[in-house]
Amino acid sequence: MSQAFSPQQEANFAQLRAEMAKQQLCPRGIHDRAVLAAMRRVPRHQFVPGLSQHLAYEDNAIPLSAGQTISQPYIVALMTQLAHVDEKSRVLDLGAGSGYQSAVLAEIGAEVYAMEILRELADSAAERLRTLGYRNVHLKQGDGYAGWPSAAPFDAILIAAASPQVPPPLLDQLAIGGRLVMPLGDAPQILQCIRKVGSDQFEHEKIAPVQFVPMTGRVRR
Repeated sequence: MSQAFSPQQEANFAQLRAEMAKQQLCPRGIHDRAVLAAMRRVPRHQFVPGLSQHLAYEDNAIPLSAGQTISQPYIVALMTQLAHVDEKSRVLDLGAGSGYQSAVLAEIGAEVYAMEILRELADSAAERLRTLGYRNVHLKQGDGYAGWPSAAPFDAILIAAASPQVPPPLLDQLAIGGRLVMPLGDAPQILQCIRKVGSDQFEHEKIAPVQFVPMTGRVRR
C-alpha cells in the first residue's frame, strides 16, 4: 500500500532520485533517455518497506517479506535498458515483488503483464500499483514458468529471479525480435540478454555477474 508524504518530503525524494540517476546510473552506462526519465519519476520509496524508505535511493537491493528483495536501482535500469522497451511494447515481468520494476516499465509507456508467485507480495504490489495510478500494469499471482499465454507474444520478458535454465514456454511467448533478460545459473549467476531472431533461433549475450533470489516453483522440479 502506498503511503502519504508531505510536499516537502516528496520534493526531497525527487532530489534523491535525480542524484541516483546522476551518480549511480549515468556513470555506469545507463544512457537510454526513457529509462533515465522513468527512474527519475517512479517513487521507489513507495515500493520498499516503511523502515527502509530512507534507503530507497541508495545503490543497494532492499529486503522485502518472505525472503525476497527489491533489486538495486542500477540493476532495474540495466535490465530495462537491455529489454529495449518503448511505449509500443508489451512486456512480461516475472518475479514482480513489490511492483517497482513493473512501475518503471509502465512509466515508459509499455503495457505490462506482471506475475508474482507469492500471494502476499502479489496482492500488496497490485494494490500499490493501482493506488499510484499505473493503469497499464496487469498483475496476477502465479508461477511464472508458464508465462502468460493469453497476453503473448511479448516484445520483452524480464525475470527477477535466477534459474538454471530458461523455461521453454517463455521462449515460445517471446516475439521475433523480442528480448528476454534474466539471471541464469545458481552459482555463479550471470545476467543474460536473449534475443529471438527466428522461430527457434536465439542470440545470447552475457552481461554481468549478479546475485538474485532463486526462481522457485515448477522450474525446480
